[in-house]
Amino acid sequence: MIVKEAPRPPNEDLRLSTLRALNVLDTPREERFDRLTRLTRRMFRVPIAAISLIDENRQWLKSCMGLAARETPRAYSFCAHAILHDDPLVVEDALHDERFFDNPLVTGEPRLRFYTGCPIKAGNGCRLGTLAIIDHDPRGLTDDERSALKDLAAMVERELLIMHPSTTDELTGITNRKGFLAMAQRCLSQCIRHGMSATLVMFSLDTQSDAHGPEAELGLTTFAETMKAGFRESDLFARLDSNEFALLLSHTGADGAGKCAQRFTALMSAENVGLPPEARINFLWVAVEFDPSRHNTVDALLTEARKAVHQQRRRGG
Repeated sequence: MIVKEAPRPPNEDLRLSTLRALNVLDTPREERFDRLTRLTRRMFRVPIAAISLIDENRQWLKSCMGLAARETPRAYSFCAHAILHDDPLVVEDALHDERFFDNPLVTGEPRLRFYTGCPIKAGNGCRLGTLAIIDHDPRGLTDDERSALKDLAAMVERELLIMHPSTTDELTGITNRKGFLAMAQRCLSQCIRHGMSATLVMFSLDTQSDAHGPEAELGLTTFAETMKAGFRESDLFARLDSNEFALLLSHTGADGAGKCAQRFTALMSAENVGLPPEARINFLWVAVEFDPSRHNTVDALLTEARKAVHQQRRRGG
C-alpha cells in the first residue's frame, strides 16, 4: 500500500518556524481549546472534532473529542492536504476519493468516511493546521455549515494568539520584531545551507504629520493588510517598530526584491486613494541582499538596511 502523502506547502520552512515559535506543540490539553472542539462536535453532530497542528513529520492534536490519539504520522493526515488551501477541504466519502481510499485511517480505525478541515492561520498567513470534523458515514456540508466552521476556526486562531502573543504585533496582527528575528535567522541559516539567495526590504513609513489615533492606526493596518495580499506565502514580513516594516525574500536577489517592492508600492498607492487624507501612508524602501560574509546575524542585515534608509532620507528620497 502506498499512501498518497500531501505535498509540502511552498512556504514550508516559514510555516514550520512560525508553528514552533508558538511553543504549543506537545503542551497539555487546555479547557479553552477542548471547549471549542466540544462545541464543534455538537454543532455539526459528528463523532469526532479536532484541532490539529501539522509538524514536520506528524500531525499533533492540541484538542480532540471522540478520538484518544494525540498524534498521527503526517503521511496519513487529511489535515496535511487541507493546509494547502485557504478554503475548507471537504471529503464527502473518503472511500471514493483517490487521495484517501486506501489511507489507514479509512481502511482501519477510526474508519473515517467524511472529513472537513478548515485551515488555522497564524498572523503572518501561514496555515499551521486545521479545525476538523470527522464522521464514520458519508455526508455533505452546506454553505451555512462551511461559514460556521470558518467562524469556529477563527476562534481557535484567536485563542492561539492570546496564548502566545509575544511574536505577533497587537495592532496589525502580523509578525512583530521578536517573531521576525527568530524566523528570519532560521531562514538565513537555510539559505546558507542550501546556497540560496535572500534579500531584505526595509520599509520606512511617514504617516501624515497630523495623523493620530484611529487615523494613524487605519493607515498602519491597511499597510499590513496590503503586505498580506501582495507577497508570497513563503515571504516573511513584519512590523518591527511603530513606522518600520521589513520583508525577507528567500530565493530572491536584490533586483527581484526591487521589483517586488515596486509592485507593492503600486498596490499601496491604490489603497491610499481609498483612505482618509490623514490616514494615508507615504514610505520609502531599500533592498539589501544577504551576504553571509557581511551579515552573520539578522541584526547585521537590519543595521545595513537602516543605514541605507538614513542615507536615502538625507538625499531627499
